[in-house]
Amino acid sequence: MKKLLAAVTIATLAVSGGVAQAKDWKQIRFGVDASYAPFESKASDGKLVGFDIDLGNEICKRMHAKCVWVENDFDGMIPGLKAKKFDGVLSSMTITPDREKQIAFSKPLFETPTALVAKKGSGLLPTADSLKGKSVGVEQGTIQETYAKTNWEAKGVKVVPYQNQDQVYQDLLSGRLDAALQDKVQADLGFLKQPRGAAFQQVGDAIPSGAAAMGLRKEDTDLKAAVDKAIDGMMKDGTYQKIEKKYFDFDVAPKG
Repeated sequence: MKKLLAAVTIATLAVSGGVAQAKDWKQIRFGVDASYAPFESKASDGKLVGFDIDLGNEICKRMHAKCVWVENDFDGMIPGLKAKKFDGVLSSMTITPDREKQIAFSKPLFETPTALVAKKGSGLLPTADSLKGKSVGVEQGTIQETYAKTNWEAKGVKVVPYQNQDQVYQDLLSGRLDAALQDKVQADLGFLKQPRGAAFQQVGDAIPSGAAAMGLRKEDTDLKAAVDKAIDGMMKDGTYQKIEKKYFDFDVAPKG
């Protein structure tokens, strides 16, 4: 846990042959996995929509930059970022120590927990004892995959990774999975409150996950500074809260 000011150009001192060259951020390419409503998904007309999409577009607006969205499976986000397939990851990516070894992160954008979803009446709980012998679907590369493999797999739980969240739900609906582990808000708004999720529910308590932010290359310090300034501005002038209210009737802003 899935994701620029009023300056047209932001300088990065890339010194070559003794000449400092300015890096121009008139266009920002964001990697996004569009299978994670309400954070990022596709509308019926094929347009990308969601909380992260609106946040990214606002960040670009404040930089007078053009947003370009590059769809990518979540487990390929960090490799794609490092390979310069895109300039940032804005796709509900949670800050973790392992990820921080590879990439930089913007200031936190939101904080939501993890939840287990199963059929109503299943009696399952998000514990290794309850899930022993059961199959739990996770999206590849997510903190939920790491959590399930670290805490449950060695104790007899079958953890099944998928390329995207839609595939997880497809197999949950078909009965090939006993449960699915994902962001709580995504599960609630993107599945349980939709017609396809009517026979399912969150089981047990939510699991704390930490804050999500924009992933950036470590060397792009100028871009990080601009993104952070844009986030600060959005938080202070109420724009963040206006965007938030489009999607949630509760607060997802980072805790401190």
